[in-house]
Amino acid sequence: MEVVSKPAIEQLSCIRNCKPTTLFSGVPIIDLSKTDSKHFLVKACEELGFFKVVNHGVPVEFISKLESEALSFFSLPLSEKEKAGPPNPLGYGNRSIGPNGDVGWIEYLLFTINQDSFSQRFFEVFGSNPEEFRSALNDYISAVKKMACDILEMMADGLRIQPRTVFSKLLMDEQSDSVFRLNHYPPIPCPGPGIQTLNSNNTIGFGEHTDPQIISVLRSNNTSGLQISLENGNWISVPPDQNSFSSMLVMTNGRFKSVRHRVLANSMRSRVSMIYFGPPLSEKIAPLPPLIKEEEESLYKEFTWFEYKRSAYNSRLADNRLVLFEKIAAS
Repeated sequence: MEVVSKPAIEQLSCIRNCKPTTLFSGVPIIDLSKTDSKHFLVKACEELGFFKVVNHGVPVEFISKLESEALSFFSLPLSEKEKAGPPNPLGYGNRSIGPNGDVGWIEYLLFTINQDSFSQRFFEVFGSNPEEFRSALNDYISAVKKMACDILEMMADGLRIQPRTVFSKLLMDEQSDSVFRLNHYPPIPCPGPGIQTLNSNNTIGFGEHTDPQIISVLRSNNTSGLQISLENGNWISVPPDQNSFSSMLVMTNGRFKSVRHRVLANSMRSRVSMIYFGPPLSEKIAPLPPLIKEEEESLYKEFTWFEYKRSAYNSRLADNRLVLFEKIAAS
């Protein structure tokens, strides 16, 4: 595990006038069972845009089962895995991330939450009993969706916004565009052609980016790799084997940060991460009026999730995905 310098820890721990339950390697860890967790969620999103939670209510057996099923799939020969692809945009992908030339030391499965969009042939790739994978996927997604909604409602409470479902309804909507992604970062062979590296010791698994979703819910197995960027441009490693989240930017008029993050592949161990996100394609996204202070203007134009998603997937990973929707001040 990478050691974080004292200045970095001090920068992350200056959550004004209150501290989260724990601060581990500079990352706030928030206990969702505590009555004051809503305040810590808001502060973490304002200061960093990233946090971990404990006592989150997702059963350990759901996590373990899906991780096991995922590893079983990713252990298959490439020719078998490719039967679940290519990603267009859903399905199995290998090395290529999106249509714009981004690559990484990664393979992945991308699903919509509505699994009716997949053929039986897709699930037949998952061994002799594809229902085991489908069941593990359904159990995990249902539990994580509930957790995500609980967190979003706590955030609304912390921001003193009514109704408290103003964010969570975006995930609960039957037309939600929620997506679930399983990432696998295999152990690295000797660097060769097509393997992107930072330096002689670090290989890019997934390049630096911000997530275009309302909320991203991420969990990884006990292998390091995830890093987040501080405001000063320094990168710190996030300890593995916990649940961690990035959060809203547009609907809070810039009050919450969207953290830039990346994944470095591990030379010795494979890494599996599971990510969940939403909302409906037709949903209009704009800063909420209660969060726009008096004499303050909205930083963003109103746009739909479909417009934002189309723009995001036509961009490179490292691009600023909100710049097209920012209001340009009159000169």
